Amino acid sequence: LHVPHTTATIAVNEADPDLWEDILEALTRLVPIDAKYRHNLKYGGMPSEQNAHAHILNCLLNPSITIPFIDGRLVLGTWQSILFIELDGPRSRNVDILVYGV
Repeated sequence: LHVPHTTATIAVNEADPDLWEDILEALTRLVPIDAKYRHNLKYGGMPSEQNAHAHILNCLLNPSITIPFIDGRLVLGTWQSILFIELDGPRSRNVDILVYGV
């Protein structure tokens, strides 16, 4: 799976809404939304472009994941789910699905 955007990503983790909130809070502490970023200053008059934090987070996270597909089913661990992580939204997004054969 691949997310072809610079301000969104995808991950595999536990499907627990409290954990999702913890992840978002941790990411916000790591890369604060309201820091003084040159990208944001350059586009100061454009509210939709005040998203340098999202671009930085996308660099730290992986926009692609590989999940085995066996006998017509995704192979995920007991607690694993696919998470789409919106870093600058809501926006219309795409997720590309690539299937490789053996």
